[in-house]
Amino acid sequence: MDIATIIGLVAGVLLMIIGCAGGSFSNLVGFFDASSFFITIGGSIAAMLVNFPMSQFSKALKSLHWAFFTKNFSPQEVINTLVGYAEKARREGLLALEEEVESADEFLRKGIQLVVDGTDPELVKSILEIEIGFLDARHRENRAFYESWGAYAPAFGMVGTIIGLIKMLGNLDDPASIGPAMSVALLTTLYGALLAYLVFNPIAAKLGIRSEEEILLRQVMVEGILSVQAGENPRIVEEKLKSFLPPSERAGVKRERFRGEGVGMDV
Repeated sequence: MDIATIIGLVAGVLLMIIGCAGGSFSNLVGFFDASSFFITIGGSIAAMLVNFPMSQFSKALKSLHWAFFTKNFSPQEVINTLVGYAEKARREGLLALEEEVESADEFLRKGIQLVVDGTDPELVKSILEIEIGFLDARHRENRAFYESWGAYAPAFGMVGTIIGLIKMLGNLDDPASIGPAMSVALLTTLYGALLAYLVFNPIAAKLGIRSEEEILLRQVMVEGILSVQAGENPRIVEEKLKSFLPPSERAGVKRERFRGEGVGMDV
């Protein structure tokens, strides 16, 4: 689980509650207004339905999982696995890798299987890079979903503000109606800003980080697969793949080898 996301959301909500309470939680009642809620939440959801097909809603909701849970793999483990494949391929030949990749990540298994089948290196690289490209495109669609929601929420907050001001200006002769109208005007802006800058935009940014991490791993896999196919020395393969990592993370690449596990955030 990504504890940073949980801490951020919980801390943000608690700090807002404490700030709004102002020493007395009874003050929180004034910060809830059903009209403001429906205008901001309902309006932004309606706009999202207009902007995106229902299938994208399903994909985006599935991708939300990756904002709260960390990956169960690391570049170091992938490099260890690939160097292990290089060692075995030099000892026993490429065909010996067929059994090794049965429990590996689907992308890695596909690449090694292409190598075992004798596919031309340029074609292997092309196939895998195409898959990475479409993976990135799917991830960008999910990020765009939450970025759009982060834009629509404040916009409908402003719509609520305008509605509240219109109601207030239309009833200036009734002082009792000015307060509720002003409440709607201000609370919709508050709701929209909180949703955008505490929830939707941060989630989009976190998904972007997750995507970059996975694409980096895929690129490491591609380079490692091609090195295995070329029969390069395992030590050279290790040093080459370690160059993808910052110096502070290279110590995690050890001579002990691990089998690849099923990984990824693709939805």
